[in-house]
Amino acid sequence: MFRYSAYAASLAMTLISLALATRHPQWWWGVAGFGALGLLGTLDLLQRKSTLRRNYPLLAHFRYGLETIGPEMRQYFIQSDTDEVPFSREQRSLVYQRAKHMNDVRPFGTLQDVYGIDYEWINHSIAPAEAVDHDFRILIGPDTAHPYSANVFNISAMSFGALSAAAIRALNAGAKLGGFYHDTGEGSISPYHREPGGDLVWELGSGYFGCRNDDGSFNEERFAAQAREPQVKMIEVKLSQGAKPGHGGVLPAAKLSAEIAATRGVPMGMDCVSPSRHTAFSTPLGLLQFVARLRTMSGGKPTGFKLAIGHPWEWFGIAKAMEENAASNPELLPDFIVVDGAEGGTGAAPAEFVDHVGVPMHEGLMLVHNTLVGLNLRDRIRVGAAGKVVSAFDIARTLATGADWCNAARGFMFSLGCIQSLSCHTNRCPTGVATQDPARWKHLDVADKSVRVAAFHDNTLRALRDLLCAAGLSHPEQLGPEHILRRVSPTEVRSLSALYRYLEPGELLGGRLPEHAVFREFWHQARSDAFMPPAHVARLRNAKSS
Repeated sequence: MFRYSAYAASLAMTLISLALATRHPQWWWGVAGFGALGLLGTLDLLQRKSTLRRNYPLLAHFRYGLETIGPEMRQYFIQSDTDEVPFSREQRSLVYQRAKHMNDVRPFGTLQDVYGIDYEWINHSIAPAEAVDHDFRILIGPDTAHPYSANVFNISAMSFGALSAAAIRALNAGAKLGGFYHDTGEGSISPYHREPGGDLVWELGSGYFGCRNDDGSFNEERFAAQAREPQVKMIEVKLSQGAKPGHGGVLPAAKLSAEIAATRGVPMGMDCVSPSRHTAFSTPLGLLQFVARLRTMSGGKPTGFKLAIGHPWEWFGIAKAMEENAASNPELLPDFIVVDGAEGGTGAAPAEFVDHVGVPMHEGLMLVHNTLVGLNLRDRIRVGAAGKVVSAFDIARTLATGADWCNAARGFMFSLGCIQSLSCHTNRCPTGVATQDPARWKHLDVADKSVRVAAFHDNTLRALRDLLCAAGLSHPEQLGPEHILRRVSPTEVRSLSALYRYLEPGELLGGRLPEHAVFREFWHQARSDAFMPPAHVARLRNAKSS
């Protein structure tokens, strides 16, 4: 195997040098040199802190060596594995430092020129606040039988199958240590989710994995059996994923292990298909009825849905269904909505979907938040958000925009040791995070990495607390768009509250539409009984096809 080639070569050369040294004394220098390399490789295999060194003994040190030369070489070296994924070296380093309890301060000022366009910051207060506790929480589903006190920062959806068994174990154990939740992803609840005992949010996708009939349809009995487990705290219906909304997915039969098949409830020897749309409902009202059914079958646990915003009229159709039933059938209201952004990551997706499909998280979040405010429903429905969130400022900005809490995927992957090698889809992940090859993932030390997951979370929330206190606040709930500033030109700075149009409570009620282009264009034409395009859009489609 190539990844062990340098180590094997060092051992072979040690033996050859030893044989030659018995006749030629100068070869003892070869014994010492190659022996030292062999010893280093052996130590790489025996240590448990670095999965990369265990999977690539000796070879891993070439990467580490280049990274330590200096900032210029680090930037050159890292550039090769970040061209396709816009996640900066600085952000990744921040995660590593916090996961390892290292000093995360930085010399020589800010990440970017403060005079640059789109630079954002939070203003400080002359009278900073004091907040001792950094365990910020929000209550989801207060009227349900089992309301959940959720942390404001949690692990976003990543399925067993996309991630390895060891990675799932480490993430869930870290969530258990830190007191935050772990979203299962749509691949259902595996034994590796259950083993550590951390809080779970069960994501139910269009494949209904873990609760499906043989034909792929939804199975109530199988759902109820798992949803009522005490470890499952909330139920989340996934309508679309930010990185590839409207696409669905396929796990090829060649990559379908017996464990994954058993977890998802699919047969071996066939492709595992996640359809692009649900079969349990087909209308906005049907979605709300399905959410209500799941809440009942789960024994009264908070239930909601996740979506990446696409056509605004389809989201408005869901909102209208909520408005029409808020008074007469309040049980049809979701307990929460999670907004996933188009900048969200994935192990594999078509390039066009990654780059050009779906609304970015902050724009989608503002639309959802504005709609709920305009319908006087915002205080009854909690809103989460996910999309390239990694730092305390990312969390603060997202909460100020309208979210109650944030989820993150890549940040927690980095805390496991992910080096963003962009090989998730090849089954050859060098750090054992995104692979089903046991020869790779078994080298990921769960005990060590779970502590790093918890440490990254804890240190990020400590940074969030310090950020809030500097702004004169004591809890994330106090953040608003007026707290975040953006330079929009070389001579102009505006707060998010001045830059964007935020609706007033009840502004969408009573037939009066706000001075907001999207609402004025599509609100009246959206329907609660169908995901149909507005009439003029449908006419244009028909005209083009005729």
